[in-house]
Amino acid sequence: MADRDLIVRLAFGSMAAQTLRAAVRLGVVELIGDTPRRAAEVAADAGAEPQPMTRLLRALTGLGLLKEHAPDYFSVTAAGALLDPGRPDSFTSFVRMFTEPAIVRAWEHLDDSVRTGEIAFDAVFGTDFFSHLAQHPELSAEFNAAMSQAVSETAAALPCAFDFGRFTTVTDVGGGDGTLLAGVLDAHPGLTGVVFDTAQGLAEAPKTLERHGLKGRCSLIAGDFFRTVPEGSDLYLMKSVLHDWTDDQAVTILGHCREVLPPGGLVLIVEPVLPEIVDTDAGVTDGGVTYLSDLNMLVNVGGRERTRRDFEDVCRRAGLSITSVTPLTEAAPFSLIEAVAG
Repeated sequence: MADRDLIVRLAFGSMAAQTLRAAVRLGVVELIGDTPRRAAEVAADAGAEPQPMTRLLRALTGLGLLKEHAPDYFSVTAAGALLDPGRPDSFTSFVRMFTEPAIVRAWEHLDDSVRTGEIAFDAVFGTDFFSHLAQHPELSAEFNAAMSQAVSETAAALPCAFDFGRFTTVTDVGGGDGTLLAGVLDAHPGLTGVVFDTAQGLAEAPKTLERHGLKGRCSLIAGDFFRTVPEGSDLYLMKSVLHDWTDDQAVTILGHCREVLPPGGLVLIVEPVLPEIVDTDAGVTDGGVTYLSDLNMLVNVGGRERTRRDFEDVCRRAGLSITSVTPLTEAAPFSLIEAVAG
């Protein structure tokens, strides 16, 4: 029975994801608030029917996001509270983005991508993922917000996990809204910084710098890392950038960092590092999410998650040498990959 139950749970996975999406779109977590409420009250506030709302809340309870204290009487669990958009640690944009049809539709063609190695998204939408975002500003804003929420845990852990004190200026390549670099600069007042991304990617960065009081210590530079990266830093930081791209494209990005790297400079890559084999006996610590992320890269953007050997290969081709790989334990499954000229 356990084997059959596993298959059933996996087959129902997309339904669980859409249940999350419905909860976010209806705002049920913020409507319940901090004290238990009856399903009929939540339904009335959401403009929904009572019986279907009860069924949705019970499904969310089965998923561990709510608790039913008495018939039709629900409260929010600690995990469920992350679906409240008013919380600073909210994950609502992340849920919206990764249950968005623009993400999900390409997954319907995973088998085609496996057969051909081609990006399913491009075939489905007639353009690549990032061009699609550029053509849909609201979706692009949601993507930026989702990436900001996804990076928040790393932004809290990274400043204490790496010796930033030996550097003077850090450029966050593909740094988006600046959340990660703001965390670093907050913790290391002697540092100055640059957030480098496309104009689209930097759209929310001024607000981030304003909120952290960093306008005097951090600049924003719009550009294309396939063409160049800004000179002038002794540390080049990249989080969740290389996995979006093919090996050849990753080599191009890293090569541009190598071109501007001064003597004693460092490239710091923050990404998951896959083991050489999947050791299920030791347990897959993130429930297999990193391997699903790898497939998401395949179907939607053409990138990949990589092993240490894979990172060593793309770095070597870019004129860099990896000196250490350290798990970022406070923000698993990420690791810190340090690379120098060589």
